Amino acid sequence: MPPRPPVPLLVASIGNPTPAYRNTLHSAGHHVLAEIRALLRLTDFQPSPALGGGLVTRTAGSRGNVGDDWTLWQSESLMNVSGTGVKKALNAWRQGRGPAPARGGTFSWMGWSREDFKPEGKPKDGELVVVHDELELDLGRVRVRRGGSARGHNGLRSIMTAVGNTPFIRIGIGIGRPASREPNAVAEYVLRRMTPREKKIIEGTADEVIELLRDIAEGKR
Repeated sequence: MPPRPPVPLLVASIGNPTPAYRNTLHSAGHHVLAEIRALLRLTDFQPSPALGGGLVTRTAGSRGNVGDDWTLWQSESLMNVSGTGVKKALNAWRQGRGPAPARGGTFSWMGWSREDFKPEGKPKDGELVVVHDELELDLGRVRVRRGGSARGHNGLRSIMTAVGNTPFIRIGIGIGRPASREPNAVAEYVLRRMTPREKKIIEGTADEVIELLRDIAEGKR
């Protein structure tokens, strides 16, 4: 039996919006997704009201060409309320359309038509993959999980509440943790700005994450 074709992926990073929270540890997922965009030489992220108000770019395979079929989506909301935007993006992505066009108009966003969302021969639904910071991992370590609890991560908890029973895959990017587990100490830690060394290590995980995404698309994870 021939291997199944890779499934499309909606790869969503969650964090806090810039400029107020630029380069903070809690937004490690955004940094990794931005580095993936750069490594794959994709177009710049652009605002997309059609996909939950996030910032979006896409691989060539998303437009019916050969290659990875990934939509990269960055949340523009605060971490603790990530779920609303992720749910809207997921629903629009799976339906292959955003809001209905104006009377007599043609649906289009970022220059792509409605037909671009559903290339022939591609599975319709695909997988939602959430890229996020992970306190319980050492700096620069990466872990993939399918299902499970939020383990105190408010962004993941918000997504789980919003999407209900919809399964999704999580890729955690290790940021380490402070010695104290007091809530105030943890909040101060995740909201502080990365050092140049930390930023380099976190963004350096992008190659590993790309390989994990390909494994996910091929059903190996």
